[in-house]
Amino acid sequence: MEISPSTATGGLTTTTDSNIAKDKLDTDYQSFLKLLIAQVSNQDPLEPMDSTTFVSQLAQLTQVEQSIVTNANLEKIDTRLSNVESLSDVQLIGRDVTVPTDRVELRDGQAAFTYALSRDATDVAIRVMTADGTVLREMTGQPGIGGTDHAVTWDGRDVDGLPVPDGVFRVEVLARDSADNAVPYDTSSTTRVEQLSFAGGVTTMLLRNGDTAFAGTVTAVR
Repeated sequence: MEISPSTATGGLTTTTDSNIAKDKLDTDYQSFLKLLIAQVSNQDPLEPMDSTTFVSQLAQLTQVEQSIVTNANLEKIDTRLSNVESLSDVQLIGRDVTVPTDRVELRDGQAAFTYALSRDATDVAIRVMTADGTVLREMTGQPGIGGTDHAVTWDGRDVDGLPVPDGVFRVEVLARDSADNAVPYDTSSTTRVEQLSFAGGVTTMLLRNGDTAFAGTVTAVR
């Protein structure tokens, strides 16, 4: 009976995997003992069996068992570290965070956000829209340098110069390069964390602007 420690313990990433591997090891032990008893019982007294093979296989089983125990302990440590990280994320509730999002909050007639272009652009405009896509304002002549954050402030007025009630709006960057190709971009804004949810070791934030974001995407906290 050949036993491979690498295949018996490889890929143990959850407690369930460790339990499965432990059950498999128990089965191997039982099979090994049955085989040993059968061979000892039926050996030729004049030519006793060579015990070297059985000693070697027993040593392999012991190594596999030790590996499984080690992996199980590592899984427990990983779970505890995840719990500690989740408890740390709880401190984000009620704090203002900057995250990647295309939603901006207009509060007291002011809204601020940033955008970053993947490469240089020759023509950049910013559109502010309602949730249904209605364009309220388009701001042209924006900076087109790629690879850096550009801060934008919207004064809360529409295309006719009339004030817009406070609320949550969407922003879109229209950027094109010298060859008239669209330039990819990212936008970020600051909003408040209202709730957190935890699943699979990942913390998800429910934000005041109605969006959700992973805690790991936060770039600033205040």
